[in-house]
Amino acid sequence: MGYGAMQITGEGVWGPPADRDGAIAVLRRAVELGVDFVDTADSYGPYVSEELIREALHPYDGVTIATKGGLLRTGPREWHPCARPEYLRQEVEMSLRRLGLEQIPLYQLHRVDPLVPLEDSVGELVALQKEGKIVHIGLSEVDVPQIQAAQAVAEIVSVQNRFNLADRVHEAVLDHCEAAGIAFIPWYPVATGALARPGGILDKFSKSHGATPAQLALAWLLRRSPVMLPIPGTKSVAHLEENVAAVDVTLSDEEFTRLSAAA
Repeated sequence: MGYGAMQITGEGVWGPPADRDGAIAVLRRAVELGVDFVDTADSYGPYVSEELIREALHPYDGVTIATKGGLLRTGPREWHPCARPEYLRQEVEMSLRRLGLEQIPLYQLHRVDPLVPLEDSVGELVALQKEGKIVHIGLSEVDVPQIQAAQAVAEIVSVQNRFNLADRVHEAVLDHCEAAGIAFIPWYPVATGALARPGGILDKFSKSHGATPAQLALAWLLRRSPVMLPIPGTKSVAHLEENVAAVDVTLSDEEFTRLSAAA
């Protein structure tokens, strides 16, 4: 179980958090609970999430920090793809500085830019990799042909797409990642929709397990594939502890099948 550090910023993923000390506490508690993968992006804030991670966790003993570049921010909840090679190079350099790293363990292309050939964007990350500024390369919000195009240029170790029990449009991408040994990082992993309503299947199973619907949704993800790396995010220590405890929830074959079919 990883931790996604988008929600520790301000409203609309813009500006500093209302409770800075609380954001620091969540990050530190995540590591105390055994989380060793923290996912962020230069666009979260922008820059705020990376700065908080450095303040809370540097020098990151035993914790892998992953960040992303390729989205411009113009205001709260406003996101615009920008994956020009020169922009990605600038953002890698700035992320290194903000995070206090000599190398970024995992750098992910946050979005494919429709105005820039994917091979050019990934090619620049390969150049930065050869320069020793990033270790591994990942992608975000891509389909199988885009992954294959990127694989022709670089070794791709991770794919981060929206995926959860109630939204499985990227099943083919997950299957491709599993076959290729690529980590699949589902963002927005605990969305459950109507499944968690009173009388729904998640509500029923949560009572029998003594677990929350969110914990069951995470347990389903972990059961779905061995390459699955959920990164639920929160700005609450209590919610963080609930999410991490999902690793102790085990679904039976019947429960997994029924949940899969219900969604």
